[in-house]
Amino acid sequence: MNAISTAPGPSTRILIVDDDVGIRNLVSSFLEKHGFRVDSAADPVEMRERLASQSYALIVLDVMMPGEDGLTALRSLQRSNGPPVIMLSAVGSDIDRIVGLEIGAEDYLAKPCNPRELLARIRTVLRRSAGSSAAPVAEAKPTPSGNASSVTFAGWRLDFMARELHDPSDAVVSLSDGEFRLLRAFIQHPRRVLTRDQLLEYARGGDSDSYDRAIDVQVSRLRRKLVFGQERIDLIRTVRSEGYMFVPGVTPSA
Repeated sequence: MNAISTAPGPSTRILIVDDDVGIRNLVSSFLEKHGFRVDSAADPVEMRERLASQSYALIVLDVMMPGEDGLTALRSLQRSNGPPVIMLSAVGSDIDRIVGLEIGAEDYLAKPCNPRELLARIRTVLRRSAGSSAAPVAEAKPTPSGNASSVTFAGWRLDFMARELHDPSDAVVSLSDGEFRLLRAFIQHPRRVLTRDQLLEYARGGDSDSYDRAIDVQVSRLRRKLVFGQERIDLIRTVRSEGYMFVPGVTPSA
């Protein structure tokens, strides 16, 4: 489900998914005071009902819910190319944070969280989403992709306009928004060692408050998707103590 406006303001609609009615009401009221339109859902089933009839710029999704949990719901959102997601969880360990990011969450906050911090994270994710959909990252220099609407590499094709990755058999490989931005950053800087800080800058923007481990997780996710058949060619090489390099050459395609 594609999001509507991604710029913070009265037209930006956010969905809060949490089984705790008190948290839903508190967060909804706070965000509405800051110009957002907010709907809420008590569980993933109600979330999907909302998504079937309404578009959202972002979802705030609780992890610990009875029945279907938030991580399972997040997987279904990634399969359906849903809006960006910020996870909330009473379990705030690094492992849980990494799992959420690895599945496809844009950010992760431990509960109880300060509503102002949640507001700041929402604005950051929306700015990233707006920047990635409006134009290529501003920091990127001219590259082999030029102004082409798509590029090919090692038999793969990335369509910038449709935001689709096609494998060598031309089947579409689903990418989260973060994975698309990261792959685009690699393609714009092929055969160059990129540090984690550079990848954060290129893929997430200068206002990103993410950390090195988040990039490692996203690179790992992207590598798993850049596998075709029985071939195990590593298109993204780890350069010890430096960062990562996109190995194949990139060619503009029609």
